[in-house]
Amino acid sequence: MIPIAPAAQEAAAVQRDIQHYMRPGSLQFSALPPLSLYVHLPWCIKKCPYCDFNSHEQAAAGVPEQRYIDALVADLEAALPLIWGRSIHSIFIGGGTPSLFSPEAIDRLLGDIRARPRLDADLEITLEANPGTFERDRFKAFRSAGITRLSIGVQSFNDAHLQALGRVHDRAQALAAVEEAAASFDTFNLDIMYALPGQTLAQLDEDLATALQFAPPHISVYHLTIEPNTYFAKFPPQIPEDDTAYAMLDRITEATAAGGLDRYEVSAYARAGHRCAHNLNYWQFGDYLGIGAGAHSKISFAHRVVRQVRFRDPARYMAQALQGQAVAQDEDVARADLPFEYMLNALRLRHGFGLRDFTERTGLAITAIQKGLEEAERKGLIERDFARVRPTARGFDFLSDLQEIFLSHAA
Repeated sequence: MIPIAPAAQEAAAVQRDIQHYMRPGSLQFSALPPLSLYVHLPWCIKKCPYCDFNSHEQAAAGVPEQRYIDALVADLEAALPLIWGRSIHSIFIGGGTPSLFSPEAIDRLLGDIRARPRLDADLEITLEANPGTFERDRFKAFRSAGITRLSIGVQSFNDAHLQALGRVHDRAQALAAVEEAAASFDTFNLDIMYALPGQTLAQLDEDLATALQFAPPHISVYHLTIEPNTYFAKFPPQIPEDDTAYAMLDRITEATAAGGLDRYEVSAYARAGHRCAHNLNYWQFGDYLGIGAGAHSKISFAHRVVRQVRFRDPARYMAQALQGQAVAQDEDVARADLPFEYMLNALRLRHGFGLRDFTERTGLAITAIQKGLEEAERKGLIERDFARVRPTARGFDFLSDLQEIFLSHAA
């Protein structure tokens, strides 16, 4: 769940005075939502053929750690007036492959962040890691630097499937990385993919059994999708039919439940006390400040919700950020778009959302989604009472159909 800008033509830097955001507008917020910080580190060893994130293969000279961190800090400094007085509730360092950065660089980055915005005392700090960057004691060093939660991009424990996905690690490296994470962190996540080229139900069962033997506190399981502007879009692999993919999802739900993990979000399974606070903030339509190449921000003010996008190309981003001009796009979210954007996120949660939450996070009355709620309930996709809306089992299984209802009712 990483906020990255899509490929687009970038214009000149956008600079706004804080008074621009504080001017009167069409929304009215009684309180601002929780705020998270997303930090994008865009380099990888190799670009995966299915990946549409803003990631770039590292140059022969390696990753420019210090200059990039200088740029991130300058970017954060310039953004401070927009979040002044607010606390950061979680930090997520995503990519790319952030574990390409040395533990010393991550330590410096977190130190520079701590010196600036106000941080909650017990905030969750997640780092994405790739088994292909794993070496003995590296994860322990990230823990010493201040990372509290590791998210490991395993994807599969099957060497043939890893090769088909273009991953730079093999089964042995994946096993070693998960073993080290389990020894170094109280909480960690495993990313697993299913409906892979040539994958059978039996092979999926093997992946799940291998993952669950480590008793992970959290697993994220994603269907392989063919995204535009990727290698797989040009040369699509043969993936399992829809019926097989649905059967795979049933196996995943059964195996994770038997392993003590609760499916609290459409793709996320966690033990009690180990839900991802950062991703929950996205799904609950909280605010987030995104720094780094191509990162997105969503920031609420008294009378508006603003989205920003940083410059996408790492070299240009660094040059612009070091001048205090990292923002390439800055615009208000249209009032008419807020209901669908909220529902697109909140309906991913198994327990849904409170009606009061909708009003608090959008600044709109519940009447803005009333017609959509009535249609979704009539089709058996949600259940609701006077306080809460939840997707039914059918609504959860056909989430895209449920979300589409609120797009069709957008003003």
